[in-house]
This record gives sequence, structure tokens and C-alpha cells, in this order.
Amino acid sequence: MTGARTVTVQTLDHGPVTLPEPAWCTGHDERPVEALVDVHHSGTEYVVHYGGGIELRAELVAYPYGSRPVPVSLHVEVDTSDVTLDPPGLEAFATILDEQAAELRRLALRLAVLRAGGDW
Repeated sequence: MTGARTVTVQTLDHGPVTLPEPAWCTGHDERPVEALVDVHHSGTEYVVHYGGGIELRAELVAYPYGSRPVPVSLHVEVDTSDVTLDPPGLEAFATILDEQAAELRRLALRLAVLRAGGDW
């Protein structure tokens, strides 16, 4: 049996900080972090592309030393270019938003399992 994974992150305000590293974390930059509150874990970024320049990005994050610590959560960005739509275009856009909402629901279920002690 192996011990828990840890990582040491260099911070400019507190020096080296060793903390547990979750299995889903993809690693940490070698450069020092400015402040301890900025130390965070991040997972693989999930990107879902849709037509018309619409994109959904999501990744697991946790900020254990944040001014308000953030437990493992999902950081989400929905990017779209500015568009002017006619009725069929608006219908297509709404369909894309429905698909993105369904993907977010799937990710929410996975996050709930992870927070309950399961695997991502």
C-alpha cells in the first residue's frame, strides 16, 4: 500500500508548502505562486465544441488555502461569439444550450460522486 500523494508548492509569501494532492490533480507549475491563497489543484480540462463558435469548458479545481477555501468544485466557462440570430438560428442556439446543460448535469453527478469519496 502506498501513502497519500503530496506536493510541495513554492509560495512567495509562505515559502515551500507541502499539501495532499488529490488523484485527479494534473500537477503544479514549477514557478512559485505569489500567495498561499492562490495555491490550487486543477484537473483535466473538458472542452465541448459546438457549431457557431460556442464552447463549453470545465475543469475540477480546489483552493485549500483560499481566503474562502474552495473544496473540489467545477470551474465552468461558456464561450460564445456575439451573434445576431434569426428564428431558425435562435432555435439552433437554444438546442446547443440544452446540450451544454445536459453535459453540466453529467459533470454535476460525477462531482457528487467524487465529493462523496468516489473516483472522478
